[in-house]
Amino acid sequence: MAELRPSGAPGPAAPPAPGPSAPPAFASLFPPGLHAIYGECRRLYPDQPNPLQVTAIVKYWLGGPDPLDYVSMYRNVGSPSANIPEHWHYISFGLSDLYGDSRVHEFTGTDGPSGFGFELTFRLKRETGESAPPTWPAELMQGLARYVFQSENTFCSGDHVSWHSPLDNSESRIQHMLLTEDPQMQPVQTPFGVVTFLQIVGVCTEELHAAQQWNGQGILELLRTVPVAGGPWLITDMRRGETIFEIDPHLQERVDKGIETDGSNLSGVSAKCAWDDLSRPPEDDEDSRSICISTQPRRLSGKDTEQIRETLRRGLEINNKPVLPPINPQRQNGFTHDRAPSRKDSLESDSSTAVIPHELVRTRQLESVHLKFNQESGALIPLCLRGRLLHGRHFTYKSITGDMAITFVSTGVEGAFATEEHPYAAHGPWLQILLTEEFVEKMLEDLEDLTSPEEFKLPKEYSWPEKKLKVSILPDVVFDSPLH
Repeated sequence: MAELRPSGAPGPAAPPAPGPSAPPAFASLFPPGLHAIYGECRRLYPDQPNPLQVTAIVKYWLGGPDPLDYVSMYRNVGSPSANIPEHWHYISFGLSDLYGDSRVHEFTGTDGPSGFGFELTFRLKRETGESAPPTWPAELMQGLARYVFQSENTFCSGDHVSWHSPLDNSESRIQHMLLTEDPQMQPVQTPFGVVTFLQIVGVCTEELHAAQQWNGQGILELLRTVPVAGGPWLITDMRRGETIFEIDPHLQERVDKGIETDGSNLSGVSAKCAWDDLSRPPEDDEDSRSICISTQPRRLSGKDTEQIRETLRRGLEINNKPVLPPINPQRQNGFTHDRAPSRKDSLESDSSTAVIPHELVRTRQLESVHLKFNQESGALIPLCLRGRLLHGRHFTYKSITGDMAITFVSTGVEGAFATEEHPYAAHGPWLQILLTEEFVEKMLEDLEDLTSPEEFKLPKEYSWPEKKLKVSILPDVVFDSPLH
């Protein structure tokens, strides 16, 4: 539940918002992290000291459902001469540490990030005659914040969010999001660390796919060149009916060239996926110490989790030989009660304190494997093969319904436990698959229809008997089963 009121209106949860010149006695009573962010807002909007604000009635730290304490909404006049239209500017409060007393975020020092290290912003084109800002963006920001708090994954500039629904619940083509640095908000040093501001940018499905196949920053740059699609400040227009590729067909050529030259910097995704070992069960006592995926709980050790998170966090490898990050030697036996450096890294598993010591989980060479994906995840396999492996990189699927992961690696990736001699290898529930360039080309031919998933019916199966590899594209409901 949330209510709308001016930020200066009195209320039990939201004291008046002081500016930088507030009396010291009052400022000392005001949450220091909140005060620091308000100071940046007042710098940008000195004529709007009390903007309309959507406020969580029951704060998250009191058991409420909304992680953001407040979302302030400002009117920005833009700059017509620079093709920047008048718009509403939304700014969140709550992903960073507002209070400094551990009620929400653990204090990690003034030099590091405050809380998750960022707040969200959003710029929505103001419609003619609109006198007050729509409030639906506040709920959209709450949805993203819930994802961050629940998954402890954070966002970075260039990231994309597959939303699969009009952002305002209308019939709009703007159904997904990219993230970038806010063009006006400057990083803020608070008593509890640094806060940066990441702006949400609404995009069409075709633009999202282009960001996945190439990279988010490249698509953001293209959006900046098209005034009706965002312009210099990347302002979202929910009434936009054309993609940038329909507005300017030459932009598709730039994307295609970028994919061919750079590949994709999407190094992995959270996905509905699973895998099975089709090999014969181990017969010796030594192998009995390993985790058999089909019979034992799917738990990633803390060390494996750390390596997978680091793999996805690094993204695009710019050196000649991409390297899978080494397992952190400071995390012993797979047990840990202290977090990895902080919860800011991507894809920290809920099972980071694993039930089986890392040293007792042997790396197993598998003879035959069966990979399972839902339709959305399966549609990314060609991207994984063409945009990553053919460029000598790696790509990881991290399950969102079970504690397992699948990493595809090329022969140019160092640090993998899958090899050309043993291309399928598992460390607990983490499977690595090494694919040669020749086999990747063959798979791309056979998987061509995945680029047009609307043209085939589920379930769909692909098999390469000579490689002892099978891939199935299955309905979502399969992955909701406890077996996955």
